[in-house]
Formats: sequence, C-alpha cells, structure tokens
Amino acid sequence: MNNKSERKGNIIIGFILIIFSILMAYPLIYVISCSVSNPADVYAGTVVLFPKSFSLLSYERVLQNKDIASGYLNTVIYTSIGTVISMVLSFTAAYPLSRKDLIGRKFFMSIFVITMFFSGGLIPLYIVVSNLNLTDTIWGFILPGCLSVWNVIVIRTYISSAIPFELQESAMMDGAEGFDIFFRIIIPLCKPIIAVMILFHIVGYWNSYFNALIFLSDEHKYPLQMVLRNILIEQDITSMVGGGGGGSQESMFQQAMLAESIKYSSIVVSTLPILCIYPFISKYFEKGIMVGSLKG
Repeated sequence: MNNKSERKGNIIIGFILIIFSILMAYPLIYVISCSVSNPADVYAGTVVLFPKSFSLLSYERVLQNKDIASGYLNTVIYTSIGTVISMVLSFTAAYPLSRKDLIGRKFFMSIFVITMFFSGGLIPLYIVVSNLNLTDTIWGFILPGCLSVWNVIVIRTYISSAIPFELQESAMMDGAEGFDIFFRIIIPLCKPIIAVMILFHIVGYWNSYFNALIFLSDEHKYPLQMVLRNILIEQDITSMVGGGGGGSQESMFQQAMLAESIKYSSIVVSTLPILCIYPFISKYFEKGIMVGSLKG
C-alpha cells in the first residue's frame, strides 16, 4: 500500500511540476517566437507558441542601433567591475562575521541587519552620491548597490556551517594568520557559494537601471537596460524603424508592425548573455544557496 500511494504521490507531483514548467517556459518561448516571426504576424497577434513566417528583420534593426551597442559595452563594463567589487566586499565582510572568536560579532551583525529594514531614502542617497562627485560616472552606478547584506548573511552562514571552525583553529596552531586562512582555506572551500554569488551579482548589475536613471545623465554612459527602457517606454523605436512624423498610412502601419517585433527582439538580445552563463553555474546553485540560507 505504501509503495502504491508513494507512486501515486510521485505521479501527482511530477504532473504538477510539468504544468509549472510549461507555465514558466511559455513566456520565454513566446518572446523568442515573436522575435523571429514576421512583424505582421506579431502585430496581428497570431503568434501563439511557435514562430510564423520566420524573419530576422527586427534583429537587424536592433543590432544596427548604436545606442544598443554602446549600452551593451557599458553594461559589460559595469557588470564586470561591479561584480568584482561586490564579491570582494561581501566575502571580506562575511568571513569575520563567521568567526566565533570575533569580539562583538553579534553587535556588528545587528548593525548589518538593521540596514536591511531601515535606510535614509532616495534623497539622502542622491545627496551623498552628489557630494562625492559620483553623479554621471561609472561609480555612481556601481557603488550605491555594491554590497548586499542578504548576500553577506548567506555567505557567512555558508562559511560557518560548511567549513568547521576547528579547521581554522588547526591552521592558526600551525602559524597561519587571518589572510592566510582566508585565501588558502576559506576561498578554496567556498566554490559553490562563490558561483552562486557571482551569478546573483551578474544578474543584478545586468538588469539594473534604477541607479542609471537617478545618477546618470549622459546617454553615452547608459547601460543596456536604460537603452531598452527608452525603446520600450519612451517610444524611441522610431529611430530604428526609420519612421518620422510624415509618411503614408501604409508606411506608418509597417513601422508600427516592425516596432512591435523589435520590442521582443530587444528583450531576447538583453537576456541572452545571462541565459548563456547560467548553465555553467547551475550545478553549484542548489548546493550553495541551500547550505548558505538554511543551515547554521
């Protein structure tokens, strides 16, 4: 009886998981299908799941746009530098907090936690960034969000639960000091959580646009998400489809169809790098995030 009920339970769970997988995969498949379909079919709403009348015209217009090219380059630079800075700050903050022999560890941890619930707000943040002359610079985009307390807590919990403190004590008895322990013992044993945090920071910086919206005024410094925001919200698509104020109704209708298709191709272009990176890190993802968030 137990085996039969267990099999039925597994079948039901598997069926539910399949449904949820389909529901989560459908938007991605739909966006990709619309991006490679004929603009007329996209505009008419006849694309349901699979592409219709295969066409790469929208991709040609997107990749020809200079703003998207510069936005891509800016985002790669911001993401690379920001991820390195965030990883350094996160681990150098998490490692001392994970040590049982740190005097005042609970006090420092409470200070970190308080910042998760209370902040000065947007206006004080802008005043600080402005007074430091970081507005309209790469640092104005990166530094305000370079340290996440939640990530620090996850890393601290991982170190304290997955790496026995006795191992550090043994290293200290052999004459190793703080930095030796950190670089020779802690970092090599933190590969799963390092991979998870790298993915978190890459995705965070890649999708970030709010800091750019607040602190950047030079359009040449806009990240990709800001460029896409202008395309999708401020209707800058006309610069790519070649439209203007004039033209016949037929040409304006064609431009509107192409503009609708460009929206989907822009989304694919912006998310493709993350989709390519994730498979190489996914094997560490479950182990790192589960140990770092649940144990300890």
